[in-house]
Amino acid sequence: MNRNDFAGNRILLVEDEESLAVGLEYNLSEEGYAVMLAADGRKALEIYAAHPCDLVILDIMLPYMDGFQVAAKMRETDPQIPILMLTARTGLADRLKGLEIGADDYITKPFHLDELLLRVKGMLRRKQWYQKTSAANPVFCFGPHSINFQNLQCRAGKNEFTLTQHEAMVLKYFTDHVNTIVTRHELLEHVWQIRSEVETRTVDIFVARLRKYFEADPKNPVFFKSIRSAGYMFCVEPDNQ
Repeated sequence: MNRNDFAGNRILLVEDEESLAVGLEYNLSEEGYAVMLAADGRKALEIYAAHPCDLVILDIMLPYMDGFQVAAKMRETDPQIPILMLTARTGLADRLKGLEIGADDYITKPFHLDELLLRVKGMLRRKQWYQKTSAANPVFCFGPHSINFQNLQCRAGKNEFTLTQHEAMVLKYFTDHVNTIVTRHELLEHVWQIRSEVETRTVDIFVARLRKYFEADPKNPVFFKSIRSAGYMFCVEPDNQ
């Protein structure tokens, strides 16, 4: 086994603070990653269009285009690229905005290098898991709804839309555990690849969004049910699986 199973993966690092960018580029390279560096939003999109990458580390506060705008543009061409946002902001509103656009994870400045490296490995690991499991079972139907886990296209009744990568990951975990109680801590560990001491509100946010997409009445869910003091259960009749 190599020191890093994901050595050779290409990472686009978008950071305008030169001292931080140089330090991160060095340490990521030492881990075996191939790092491409951009100091502003425009350059990030130029590199992204010209060179495929496996993961993006994206600062929010950037010249020309902020990280939210850059992430939205990237999601238009590749809904599955993992995006880790760097932010000096701790407010919930910014975090929610990033999640709505499609960021997969956040890390707040200042941060410990070891934490960032663990987040990167976790994101690459779950990307690998998702690609394998979605290839084995690419389409899942329940009730009047369907989801293609490879292109993230959904049909909810007559509506068609595209999930973000992380919404699809959460839904995939539920479809792999139909009619089984799934705890918030379990989702954090298996979908986010982070430990349960991290706040669980993030899980609730994603479940609320799945209810909004697929439930006729999100306040009285039929599919994504809350189990008091336990977590959630994705309820599907056997003939609908």
